[in-house]
Amino acid sequence: MEVAAVQFVGSRNLFLRAVLLAALSAVLGTSALAQSTASLSGTVSDATGAVVVNAKVVATKQGTGVESATQTDTAGAYLFPSLPIGIYRVQATAPGFQSAIISNLKLEVATAVVQNIQLRIGQAAETVEITADTALVDTTTTSMSQVINDKTVQEIPLNGRHFTDLSLLTPGTVTPPANGFLSAPLRGQGSFGINTAGQREDTTNWLVNGINLNDNVQNQITFQPPIDTLAEYKIDNSSFPAEYGRNSGAIVNLATRSGTSEYHGELFEFFRNNDLDARNFFNPVLTSTGAPNPQAAFKRNDFGASFGGPIKKNKVFFFLAYEGLRQHQSLTVTSNRVPSQNERAGVTSPAIQKIIAIIPAANLVGSGTPTDPATFNAFTGGALANVSLNQGSADLDVELSSKDRIHGYYVVQKDLRQEPTAGGAINTNLPGFGDTRDGFRHLATLSEDHFFGPSLTNTVRLGFNRIHLTFTPNALLDPAAFGITMPAGAPAATGLPFINIGGALGFAGPTGEPQGRGDTTAVLNDTLSWLRGRHTFAFGGEIRRAYNNNIALNIGSFTFNQTGSGATLQTAMQNFLNDSASAFTVQLGSGNDKILQPSYDVFAQDSFRWKPNFTVNVGLRYAWNSSPSEAAGRFTQFDPTTGTLVPASQPYHTNNKNFQPRVGFAWDPFKNGKTSVRASYAILTQDPTTNVVVGLSGNPPFAIPISISSGAIAVENPGSSLGATSLGPAAINQNFNDMYSQDWNLTVERQLTSSVGLSMAYVGMKATHLQLNQNINQPLVTNGIFGSTRPFPTLPATSPVLPSQCTAPHPACSLGNINQVNSNGNSNYNALWVTLDKHFSHGLQFLSSYTFSKSLDYNSLSTGETYILQNAYNPRGDYGPSEFDVRHRFVLSGFFQLPFKGNRLVDGWEVGTVFQAQTGNPLNPTVAINPGVSLTVRPDVIGPIQVTGDPARWFGTSTQFAAAFATPCVGTTCHPGSLSRDAITGPGFVNTDFSVIKNTKLTEKLNVQFRGEMFDIFNHPNFGNPGLTFTPTSTTFGKITSTRFPTGDFGSARQIQFALKLLF
Repeated sequence: MEVAAVQFVGSRNLFLRAVLLAALSAVLGTSALAQSTASLSGTVSDATGAVVVNAKVVATKQGTGVESATQTDTAGAYLFPSLPIGIYRVQATAPGFQSAIISNLKLEVATAVVQNIQLRIGQAAETVEITADTALVDTTTTSMSQVINDKTVQEIPLNGRHFTDLSLLTPGTVTPPANGFLSAPLRGQGSFGINTAGQREDTTNWLVNGINLNDNVQNQITFQPPIDTLAEYKIDNSSFPAEYGRNSGAIVNLATRSGTSEYHGELFEFFRNNDLDARNFFNPVLTSTGAPNPQAAFKRNDFGASFGGPIKKNKVFFFLAYEGLRQHQSLTVTSNRVPSQNERAGVTSPAIQKIIAIIPAANLVGSGTPTDPATFNAFTGGALANVSLNQGSADLDVELSSKDRIHGYYVVQKDLRQEPTAGGAINTNLPGFGDTRDGFRHLATLSEDHFFGPSLTNTVRLGFNRIHLTFTPNALLDPAAFGITMPAGAPAATGLPFINIGGALGFAGPTGEPQGRGDTTAVLNDTLSWLRGRHTFAFGGEIRRAYNNNIALNIGSFTFNQTGSGATLQTAMQNFLNDSASAFTVQLGSGNDKILQPSYDVFAQDSFRWKPNFTVNVGLRYAWNSSPSEAAGRFTQFDPTTGTLVPASQPYHTNNKNFQPRVGFAWDPFKNGKTSVRASYAILTQDPTTNVVVGLSGNPPFAIPISISSGAIAVENPGSSLGATSLGPAAINQNFNDMYSQDWNLTVERQLTSSVGLSMAYVGMKATHLQLNQNINQPLVTNGIFGSTRPFPTLPATSPVLPSQCTAPHPACSLGNINQVNSNGNSNYNALWVTLDKHFSHGLQFLSSYTFSKSLDYNSLSTGETYILQNAYNPRGDYGPSEFDVRHRFVLSGFFQLPFKGNRLVDGWEVGTVFQAQTGNPLNPTVAINPGVSLTVRPDVIGPIQVTGDPARWFGTSTQFAAAFATPCVGTTCHPGSLSRDAITGPGFVNTDFSVIKNTKLTEKLNVQFRGEMFDIFNHPNFGNPGLTFTPTSTTFGKITSTRFPTGDFGSARQIQFALKLLF
């Protein structure tokens, strides 16, 4: 399906605002100071400590030979605010002094390196050269950051080769929780979000060469650029300086690889299949009856090439890369119950007869052995879940002159992914359904550094990221072919409505499809850096314009539930066979929209060297985030003050109070660069996503979400029941506020050896105005009891927006659940972070970290939130541990080059590992009550809760958990359960990945590398969460049926991957 191009939507005022701010940013100079580069500064002095004025300082990048020059000011200070990352040779000269050279000085991405230089009296022709010490202690900045350098990126075992998983190596970042949305890995493509430092998964700002990689709809990454094109990875977890904004969570800086003065390249392929993998804990060789139990097929080929070098010596350099992925996978889908042959023969409804014809016959008994279908009517089969992905990138560096440098980068990805279990309220569990997801993604960055003089430099960046996605049902079945007459306005011939037969099976659909979106975020930012005595100033601004073009159709769903009791009891399957649906939903019309959301930021920052060993950092950032607008005025929403549907040209007020002060200090108490004490405080604002308003275009009159739950609905003509229509319109609080967090920390760092540094930090965070979805039409709670009376029972005839289905001859439309987007959530986080960092020396490099933390909130997701408050009128009743809360976490990553020397057989061996151990995430048991009401109700606690650690009985035996929990109902009268939210801890995990690498030099410039990588080398089962739906007689409550990897991927078991690289 083709998604129309996004159109510019705006007014003359918006245009003038953009022009004025662009002019302002050019004068002042955003958030880009050394974001994908690094800064180098210091003081030049003589042997007595007196500063040397007008000394010439030249920084030469050793890989390219490109020189950058400046000179010291009246305070003897020099500054290179934006140098490409790499290894440098720094030379200082002045009349009457010997030349001083600092060699092998490493500049890492988004870091501020201080290198003081001492000159000795003598002739300029005389040279003193020293090797730069490894910087292990930060004595100048105040943010909490960690750099993952190129050696780690390329050498450690990384399952899936996804760069987002590098975050898991750093303190404060936790493995994705089982119910994560953006952090839950996509098949073959990895996680698109992270939880770090107590922040939600949609609060991270991902920057590639200083340009956002974030998708403005959900604030996830648009895609994962090829990891072989990344030079370095840096994450700032807390209290970052004013030059950074847009998001309240971590800032992740990715610097891409560039060409050097010599031609280099590589060819590679990584290979995995199910024959190399151990069996999953829940997939034994034999079934309980002794029958063979085959593994599901899996084959993964990840291959590519890169090549880079000079176009013009010391002037122009390029780097090209390609990566492809072909992943072939079969999933096992199982239906608990399909119609028997006798049941099929007894169906009289023509529509149900045609639907049954696409349901396969039973092939399993309860034990799982293929046998007579009449014995037990279950079905199991295989469904394809393949992934195909192609990426290409180009990087260009141009040294125009000694005063101008240009850097450009472009990457594109085309991907195709099958999701055969995509369904509706439950997953599809028959083969042949689900959907196919087609993606086309781009990122482009262009930057120019201009040096006005020794103390004044400007960096301007321009870029965009774009994502184009379509979700298409695999089975494009025409309802008319099954004798189903859909209501007028329903999507035509785009698929059969999803069919959910309670407790038995789900198929057709998926609900909410076809859908697609084309989203573009354009960015312009500028930073002016000024060295003035002991002050280093930065002034900047940024313009972001997000365009979202969405196609949203909904082919609907039929739900068949159990009805009646005793002699009138009808199972869900019987109601299906009798053509008697309990509920029908569909969207008439479309929820298509074209959204524009501009944002404007400015900042000022000062790094002040109060004393040679004491630096004060202060800054202020201001963000103006506009309320989104829609091109055709399609936004309508429910207004609770009048109880009506109203047009919403401005869905919520524009936030204009986003002032964000930053302050901190860095102290070198012993004045030797080996110890530092650092502290900081910052207010950080979150730019709202357009996802908070996307649902408004799915409201009447352009789209009418229909929900019929009158029972006994005939599949042939569900529209005949429209007299009982119930609307559930989307809404957002008109006083919705931008979320902000207050971050603070205190850090002590100490250099232990020439290559080992230790850091201990207290990190705190309090978040305010978190997005919280509330059902504002929940039945009222009276005396602690859930009632049946809603605050807004019907849509009045006086409503400014009134669908025709709600006027005569139809009865007035009843109003069902109205989930309103609010900003009244809060959270807090307190933690101890301990890091031991061993820089590369003697063939060894490692990074280890321990985190002891506690995170509390009302709810833990903004996008994809399925959890609804137990009682919408008492949000504080859901205050408890965050869903991503992890009390203890330890990580060790590194590699060791074995010291064997000799011939090609013994030389070039290397081993690497990633070890992760953490306690479990919180669990939130629920009970299934009040069908049709948007609630998440927990059970009552009536006795001691038993947590056994047994995957078959996490909460003990049925007798034990029935003595601990009770359904919070007496008859049909129910109340909020007494169990606190997330009060129980789930399974933790321990995982070890290991790699063996053999480099064999064929010639001086030609190397063959063989890699063997083992993920979960000890085949230790790390369990997923147990079943959490409680009934006193449940056979699934507390039962674990899955395993997981630290990356969040399901199916943990030892996996072996082989790779071959040719490097030249």
